[in-house]
Amino acid sequence: MKRNWTKKIPSLLFLFLILGIWQIATTAAQVPLWLFPSPAQIGAAFWETRQLIWMHTLTTLLETSAGFMLAVLLALITAGLMVLSSWFKRLLYPYLIISQTVPLIAIAPLLILWLGYGLLPKILIVVLVCFFPITVSLIEGLELTDTDLLNLLKSMGASRWQIFYIVRWPHALPSLFAGLKIAATYSVMGAVIGEWLGSSSGLGVYLTRSSHSFLTDRVFAVIFTISALSFLYFALITGLAKLAIPWTQIKNQDNG
Repeated sequence: MKRNWTKKIPSLLFLFLILGIWQIATTAAQVPLWLFPSPAQIGAAFWETRQLIWMHTLTTLLETSAGFMLAVLLALITAGLMVLSSWFKRLLYPYLIISQTVPLIAIAPLLILWLGYGLLPKILIVVLVCFFPITVSLIEGLELTDTDLLNLLKSMGASRWQIFYIVRWPHALPSLFAGLKIAATYSVMGAVIGEWLGSSSGLGVYLTRSSHSFLTDRVFAVIFTISALSFLYFALITGLAKLAIPWTQIKNQDNG
Protein backbone atom coordinates (compact mmCIF):
# COMPACT_ATOMS: atom_id res chain seq x y z
CA MET A 1 0.00 0.00 0.00
CA LYS A 2 2.79 2.41 0.93
CA ARG A 3 4.58 1.63 -2.31
CA ASN A 4 1.45 2.48 -4.33
CA TRP A 5 1.14 5.84 -2.65
CA THR A 6 4.81 6.54 -3.30
CA LYS A 7 4.25 6.02 -7.01
CA LYS A 8 1.50 8.66 -7.00
CA ILE A 9 3.60 11.37 -5.35
CA PRO A 10 5.15 12.70 -8.64
CA SER A 11 1.70 13.09 -10.21
CA LEU A 12 0.36 14.90 -7.15
CA LEU A 13 3.37 17.22 -7.03
CA PHE A 14 2.94 18.00 -10.72
CA LEU A 15 -0.75 18.79 -10.13
CA PHE A 16 0.08 21.17 -7.27
CA LEU A 17 2.74 22.80 -9.44
CA ILE A 18 0.25 23.43 -12.27
CA LEU A 19 -2.34 24.83 -9.85
CA GLY A 20 0.26 27.07 -8.21
CA ILE A 21 1.47 28.47 -11.53
CA TRP A 22 -2.15 28.95 -12.64
CA GLN A 23 -3.02 30.83 -9.43
CA ILE A 24 0.06 33.06 -9.53
CA ALA A 25 -0.32 33.85 -13.25
CA THR A 26 -4.01 34.79 -13.11
CA THR A 27 -3.52 36.86 -9.95
CA ALA A 28 -0.44 38.70 -11.21
CA ALA A 29 -2.00 39.44 -14.60
CA GLN A 30 -5.33 40.40 -13.01
CA VAL A 31 -7.24 38.26 -15.49
CA PRO A 32 -10.99 39.00 -15.38
CA LEU A 33 -13.13 36.38 -13.69
CA TRP A 34 -15.34 35.90 -16.74
CA LEU A 35 -12.32 35.26 -18.96
CA PHE A 36 -10.12 32.86 -16.98
CA PRO A 37 -10.70 32.37 -13.23
CA SER A 38 -8.02 31.28 -10.80
CA PRO A 39 -8.15 27.94 -8.93
CA ALA A 40 -9.14 29.81 -5.76
CA GLN A 41 -12.07 31.47 -7.54
CA ILE A 42 -13.15 28.14 -9.02
CA GLY A 43 -12.99 26.52 -5.59
CA ALA A 44 -15.07 29.33 -4.12
CA ALA A 45 -17.65 29.00 -6.90
CA PHE A 46 -17.83 25.26 -6.34
CA TRP A 47 -18.42 25.70 -2.63
CA GLU A 48 -21.06 28.40 -3.10
CA THR A 49 -23.01 26.31 -5.61
CA ARG A 50 -22.26 22.88 -4.11
CA GLN A 51 -25.93 22.04 -3.48
CA LEU A 52 -26.94 23.03 -7.00
CA ILE A 53 -24.04 21.07 -8.51
CA TRP A 54 -24.93 18.06 -6.38
CA MET A 55 -28.54 18.17 -7.58
CA HIS A 56 -27.43 18.14 -11.22
CA THR A 57 -24.77 15.53 -10.46
CA LEU A 58 -27.42 13.08 -9.22
CA THR A 59 -29.21 13.26 -12.57
CA THR A 60 -25.98 12.68 -14.51
CA LEU A 61 -25.02 9.82 -12.19
CA LEU A 62 -28.36 8.12 -12.78
CA GLU A 63 -28.06 8.43 -16.56
CA THR A 64 -24.44 7.30 -16.59
CA SER A 65 -24.89 4.33 -14.26
CA ALA A 66 -28.00 3.03 -16.03
CA GLY A 67 -26.46 3.47 -19.49
CA PHE A 68 -23.15 1.90 -18.47
CA MET A 69 -24.75 -1.18 -16.92
CA LEU A 70 -27.02 -1.65 -19.92
CA ALA A 71 -24.03 -1.30 -22.27
CA VAL A 72 -22.13 -3.96 -20.30
CA LEU A 73 -25.08 -6.36 -20.48
CA LEU A 74 -25.53 -5.88 -24.23
CA ALA A 75 -21.77 -6.16 -24.81
CA LEU A 76 -21.56 -9.45 -22.90
CA ILE A 77 -24.41 -10.94 -24.91
CA THR A 78 -23.17 -9.66 -28.27
CA ALA A 79 -19.53 -10.63 -27.76
CA GLY A 80 -20.49 -14.08 -26.48
CA LEU A 81 -22.71 -14.76 -29.48
CA MET A 82 -20.06 -13.53 -31.91
CA VAL A 83 -17.40 -15.81 -30.44
CA LEU A 84 -19.66 -18.84 -30.21
CA SER A 85 -21.06 -18.33 -33.72
CA SER A 86 -18.79 -17.32 -36.61
CA TRP A 87 -21.89 -16.74 -38.73
CA PHE A 88 -23.27 -14.28 -36.19
CA LYS A 89 -19.94 -12.45 -36.12
CA ARG A 90 -19.76 -12.16 -39.91
CA LEU A 91 -23.29 -10.78 -39.85
CA LEU A 92 -22.93 -8.12 -37.14
CA TYR A 93 -19.24 -7.19 -36.82
CA PRO A 94 -19.17 -4.92 -39.92
CA TYR A 95 -22.18 -3.01 -38.59
CA LEU A 96 -20.50 -2.74 -35.21
CA ILE A 97 -17.61 -0.93 -36.89
CA ILE A 98 -19.90 1.20 -39.07
CA SER A 99 -21.78 2.36 -35.99
CA GLN A 100 -18.66 4.20 -34.84
CA THR A 101 -18.40 6.19 -38.07
CA VAL A 102 -21.65 8.06 -37.36
CA PRO A 103 -21.01 11.17 -35.20
CA LEU A 104 -22.65 10.97 -31.80
CA ILE A 105 -23.60 14.63 -32.04
CA ALA A 106 -25.76 13.70 -35.04
CA ILE A 107 -27.48 10.76 -33.35
CA ALA A 108 -28.25 12.47 -30.04
CA PRO A 109 -30.74 15.02 -31.46
CA LEU A 110 -32.62 12.22 -33.21
CA LEU A 111 -32.96 10.25 -29.99
CA ILE A 112 -34.26 13.32 -28.20
CA LEU A 113 -36.66 14.01 -31.09
CA TRP A 114 -38.00 10.45 -31.00
CA LEU A 115 -37.95 9.81 -27.25
CA GLY A 116 -38.41 13.25 -25.71
CA TYR A 117 -36.39 15.13 -23.09
CA GLY A 118 -36.50 12.54 -20.32
CA LEU A 119 -33.81 10.19 -19.05
CA LEU A 120 -34.21 7.50 -21.73
CA PRO A 121 -32.43 9.27 -24.64
CA LYS A 122 -29.49 10.19 -22.38
CA ILE A 123 -29.21 6.62 -21.17
CA LEU A 124 -29.21 5.37 -24.76
CA ILE A 125 -26.48 7.86 -25.67
CA VAL A 126 -24.33 6.46 -22.85
CA VAL A 127 -25.04 2.95 -24.15
CA LEU A 128 -23.89 3.96 -27.64
CA VAL A 129 -20.71 5.48 -26.24
CA CYS A 130 -19.81 2.52 -24.00
CA PHE A 131 -21.02 -0.45 -26.03
CA PHE A 132 -18.32 -0.45 -28.73
CA PRO A 133 -15.11 -0.44 -26.60
CA ILE A 134 -16.50 -3.07 -24.22
CA THR A 135 -17.69 -5.37 -27.01
CA VAL A 136 -14.55 -5.15 -29.14
CA SER A 137 -12.22 -5.62 -26.15
CA LEU A 138 -14.18 -8.66 -24.98
CA ILE A 139 -14.25 -10.22 -28.46
CA GLU A 140 -10.49 -9.78 -28.79
CA GLY A 141 -9.95 -11.31 -25.36
CA LEU A 142 -12.19 -14.30 -26.03
CA GLU A 143 -10.47 -15.02 -29.34
CA LEU A 144 -6.91 -14.77 -28.00
CA THR A 145 -7.17 -17.94 -25.93
CA ASP A 146 -4.28 -20.41 -26.15
CA THR A 147 -4.93 -22.67 -29.14
CA ASP A 148 -3.20 -25.67 -27.57
CA LEU A 149 -5.43 -25.41 -24.51
CA LEU A 150 -8.53 -25.23 -26.70
CA ASN A 151 -7.44 -28.29 -28.68
CA LEU A 152 -6.78 -30.17 -25.45
CA LEU A 153 -10.30 -29.53 -24.17
CA LYS A 154 -11.80 -30.44 -27.55
CA SER A 155 -9.89 -33.75 -27.51
CA MET A 156 -11.32 -34.43 -24.06
CA GLY A 157 -14.85 -34.01 -25.43
CA ALA A 158 -15.63 -30.61 -23.92
CA SER A 159 -18.63 -28.81 -25.39
CA ARG A 160 -18.43 -25.35 -26.90
CA TRP A 161 -20.08 -23.87 -23.81
CA GLN A 162 -17.66 -25.69 -21.46
CA ILE A 163 -14.71 -24.38 -23.44
CA PHE A 164 -16.16 -20.88 -23.29
CA TYR A 165 -16.76 -21.00 -19.54
CA ILE A 166 -13.59 -22.83 -18.46
CA VAL A 167 -11.00 -21.33 -20.81
CA ARG A 168 -12.16 -18.42 -22.93
CA TRP A 169 -13.92 -16.40 -20.23
CA PRO A 170 -11.08 -16.34 -17.63
CA HIS A 171 -8.56 -15.50 -20.33
CA ALA A 172 -10.75 -12.67 -21.62
CA LEU A 173 -11.24 -10.92 -18.28
CA PRO A 174 -8.15 -8.65 -18.59
CA SER A 175 -9.32 -7.49 -22.01
CA LEU A 176 -12.86 -7.02 -20.72
CA PHE A 177 -11.73 -4.78 -17.88
CA ALA A 178 -9.51 -2.81 -20.25
CA GLY A 179 -12.59 -2.09 -22.34
CA LEU A 180 -14.60 -1.26 -19.23
CA LYS A 181 -12.00 1.30 -18.17
CA ILE A 182 -12.15 3.00 -21.55
CA ALA A 183 -15.95 3.00 -21.51
CA ALA A 184 -16.03 4.32 -17.94
CA THR A 185 -14.07 7.43 -18.92
CA TYR A 186 -16.43 8.07 -21.86
CA SER A 187 -19.70 7.33 -20.06
CA VAL A 188 -20.05 10.63 -18.21
CA MET A 189 -19.16 12.54 -21.37
CA GLY A 190 -21.95 10.74 -23.24
CA ALA A 191 -24.51 11.72 -20.61
CA VAL A 192 -23.33 15.33 -20.64
CA ILE A 193 -23.59 15.51 -24.44
CA GLY A 194 -27.17 14.28 -24.25
CA GLU A 195 -27.95 16.90 -21.60
CA TRP A 196 -26.46 19.65 -23.76
CA LEU A 197 -28.93 18.94 -26.52
CA GLY A 198 -32.05 18.89 -24.40
CA SER A 199 -32.73 18.34 -20.70
CA SER A 200 -34.02 20.11 -17.63
CA SER A 201 -31.43 18.73 -15.21
CA GLY A 202 -27.89 17.40 -15.25
CA LEU A 203 -24.32 18.69 -15.32
CA GLY A 204 -24.57 19.32 -19.06
CA VAL A 205 -27.54 21.62 -18.50
CA TYR A 206 -25.80 23.47 -15.66
CA LEU A 207 -22.64 23.80 -17.77
CA THR A 208 -24.59 25.32 -20.67
CA ARG A 209 -26.46 27.77 -18.45
CA SER A 210 -23.27 28.89 -16.73
CA SER A 211 -21.51 29.35 -20.05
CA HIS A 212 -24.33 31.43 -21.51
CA SER A 213 -24.29 33.61 -18.37
CA PHE A 214 -20.47 34.10 -18.61
CA LEU A 215 -20.06 32.48 -15.18
CA THR A 216 -16.73 30.99 -16.16
CA ASP A 217 -15.77 30.04 -12.61
CA ARG A 218 -18.88 27.84 -12.42
CA VAL A 219 -18.09 26.38 -15.86
CA PHE A 220 -14.70 25.26 -14.57
CA ALA A 221 -16.29 23.93 -11.38
CA VAL A 222 -18.64 21.75 -13.46
CA ILE A 223 -15.79 20.62 -15.71
CA PHE A 224 -13.82 19.47 -12.67
CA THR A 225 -16.94 17.72 -11.34
CA ILE A 226 -17.37 15.85 -14.64
CA SER A 227 -13.70 14.85 -14.58
CA ALA A 228 -14.04 13.67 -10.98
CA LEU A 229 -17.05 11.51 -11.89
CA SER A 230 -15.17 9.95 -14.80
CA PHE A 231 -12.24 9.24 -12.51
CA LEU A 232 -14.62 7.72 -9.94
CA TYR A 233 -16.03 5.27 -12.49
CA PHE A 234 -12.50 4.42 -13.64
CA ALA A 235 -11.41 3.80 -10.05
CA LEU A 236 -14.42 1.55 -9.41
CA ILE A 237 -13.63 -0.55 -12.48
CA THR A 238 -9.99 -0.76 -11.41
CA GLY A 239 -11.05 -1.95 -7.96
CA LEU A 240 -13.35 -4.58 -9.46
CA ALA A 241 -10.53 -5.73 -11.72
CA LYS A 242 -8.28 -6.31 -8.70
CA LEU A 243 -10.98 -8.52 -7.17
CA ALA A 244 -11.89 -10.40 -10.35
CA ILE A 245 -8.42 -10.96 -11.81
CA PRO A 246 -5.97 -10.86 -8.89
CA TRP A 247 -3.39 -12.90 -10.81
CA THR A 248 -2.71 -9.95 -13.13
CA GLN A 249 -1.99 -7.73 -10.13
CA ILE A 250 0.54 -10.24 -8.80
CA LYS A 251 2.16 -10.39 -12.23
CA ASN A 252 2.38 -6.60 -12.43
CA GLN A 253 3.97 -6.41 -8.97
CA ASP A 254 6.55 -9.00 -9.99
CA ASN A 255 7.36 -7.04 -13.15
CA GLY A 256 7.57 -3.82 -11.16
